[in-house]
Amino acid sequence: MLKITFLGAGSTVFARNVLGDVMCTPSLRECEIALYDIDPVRLRESEQILQTLNRNINEGRSVIRSYLGEENRREALRGARFVVNAIQIGGYEPATVIDFEIPKKYGLRQTIADTLGIGGVMRALRTIPVMEAFARDMEEVCPDAWLLNYSNPMAMLTGYMLRYTRVKTVGLCHSVQVCTSSLLEHLGMQDKLPGHRELIAGINHMGWLLDIRDRDGNDLYPEIRRRAKALNETEKHWDMVRFDYLGRLGYYCTESSEHNAEYNPFYIKRNYPELIDRYNIPLDEYPRRCVNQIRGWKDMSEGLLTDPNLTHERTSEYASWIMEAMVTDKPIRIGGNVLNSGHLISDFPETACVEVPCLVNGDGIHPCHVGRLPVQLAAMNMTNINVQLLTIEAARTKKREDVLRAAMLDPHTAAELSLDDIEKMTLELIEAHGEFMEMYK
Repeated sequence: MLKITFLGAGSTVFARNVLGDVMCTPSLRECEIALYDIDPVRLRESEQILQTLNRNINEGRSVIRSYLGEENRREALRGARFVVNAIQIGGYEPATVIDFEIPKKYGLRQTIADTLGIGGVMRALRTIPVMEAFARDMEEVCPDAWLLNYSNPMAMLTGYMLRYTRVKTVGLCHSVQVCTSSLLEHLGMQDKLPGHRELIAGINHMGWLLDIRDRDGNDLYPEIRRRAKALNETEKHWDMVRFDYLGRLGYYCTESSEHNAEYNPFYIKRNYPELIDRYNIPLDEYPRRCVNQIRGWKDMSEGLLTDPNLTHERTSEYASWIMEAMVTDKPIRIGGNVLNSGHLISDFPETACVEVPCLVNGDGIHPCHVGRLPVQLAAMNMTNINVQLLTIEAARTKKREDVLRAAMLDPHTAAELSLDDIEKMTLELIEAHGEFMEMYK
């Protein structure tokens, strides 16, 4: 029987979506689902919801088992063909709060802080040791499994796994899937979506919509640029940073404006406070989301847990489609995070983790060669690739000086703080994260 293991199954809504999709897929329905987490309450809630879905939409064809704690992780992984990773080390409290509050003391303000910037560096450094432990277990008990990584910081975690473990890994991000549709809908061009063709490539959260054409092959970019410029000049809206990218760099970016506001030295600047209002930048956005999600889960959970008629329809989330393509050998195309082996993107080193189109079939995941990016886009990407590679090096060596180098070369951090303050802030962050970061002290 096909076995699917979900690491971080306490992410109940996401687990429900991914595994509910599995139950909606004929080639995957008769499977063993292993749920793993270190939180007994959330693990129990996830199992209860999935058992209900299994009865209601799958005629009980899946076998669902829960595995609690590190001592049971190997059994959860044993014999798995697919492993979905959705962990968050340290959670909202204390880790996320620390990643925001300590930099704020030094005058460094952030919006999301989970992928790039000092927040992304810290999250990577506390997550990679756990991922390393996952890898060593997988190498022994499910050596042929594919790891579908959804955890951030995507490029750093996926890059580490591909370079320093034997685990077959691909990183998956929602932003690639919704990039074009959200852009065209926002600009009132949704009629161009049916039959459109696109090319997206770059790095995670800073991929680029390199080409977009309608069903007849007409280039949509001239009209996109015209409408985006007019919108930024006439009203405030939720995507002003990316529309500014369009004007200054010529291309649209995959990830949201609130993310990209902190990935560069341009928009969040103490000496130019007016930029926050001008570009409608939501400082401290991620802590607000976390609080709202926690509150929302309390309101939502009772309904999900007690509804005997709970149902699910298959979503566009990549995971089940990847599994189906591998099991049935019916190919699909995805946007995946993979190692830049063979210079898929010519401008970047082979050690970089890139986000490129990939073909998925019964033989696995096959990244597509993209070639060179427009020089200004490659330059933007490299400012963050440098930090990703330095962070991976720090996770590998456990040397404090390597952590400091990653922090000092982050574009936003370096634009706001002196080298002395970067060092003080970084050491304070390491200390505050306690056992999660003790290997770097």
